[in-house]
Amino acid sequence: MLCSAVAGSAGPYNRGCSSIPKSQVDQELLHVGLCEVAEPPKGRSLGTGEVEMGSGRWEDMVISASALSLAGTAGWLDWRVRKIPNRLTVPALLVGLIMSLALGGWLGLKASLEGAGISLGVLLPFVLLRGLGAGDWKLMGALGAFLGPNRTIVVLLGTVLIAGLMSVVEVIRQRKVRETLNNIWVLFVSVSTFQVNYARTITLDNPGLLKVPFGVAAALSTGLFFVTVLTIRFIHQLG
Repeated sequence: MLCSAVAGSAGPYNRGCSSIPKSQVDQELLHVGLCEVAEPPKGRSLGTGEVEMGSGRWEDMVISASALSLAGTAGWLDWRVRKIPNRLTVPALLVGLIMSLALGGWLGLKASLEGAGISLGVLLPFVLLRGLGAGDWKLMGALGAFLGPNRTIVVLLGTVLIAGLMSVVEVIRQRKVRETLNNIWVLFVSVSTFQVNYARTITLDNPGLLKVPFGVAAALSTGLFFVTVLTIRFIHQLG
């Protein structure tokens, strides 16, 4: 009883969804993959709005497993060597696009491009300011290619939140609260006044600054997302 499969229609092809079509909450749950959409009978194609990467089909399971594998590998590498190599992220981005095209057709490719574009576009300013590593940036783009736009937004927000919590723990542990608050103010002033050079000391190039393994945060966020999805689907099936 989680959500309606198609916004504005309770149609006969809903599986694991409620018959209430106009609930905004239901629609959002559908978009992030918390409910399923059944395949239509043979000879009947899905209509507009009925295709979503979180449909619960085996194709979605393959893509989800690939995203988890990528996130886990990148997180482990970032934790061990503090680097996410191009030989992992660039091929993963291409594989995500090709896999989405092969399993989801042109709509799958469109969703894959949108997911990658969201991650790369949102995080690009931080890369240009040298506040985020290029490897982390490419990792999120590759994950977006597997996840699609709606899941990417959730995982990206979770990654930023987890990275922020990790930073707070490190700041407190190393007793650098005052220095960190001053750096945040400098970054705010530099961004709001477009004076990037003003914050040139607050970059990854400064060995004195705290550095958080962003790849670890991405792996945790991706894992938590899929655990939450599976848990909700399991509870729904029991109900």
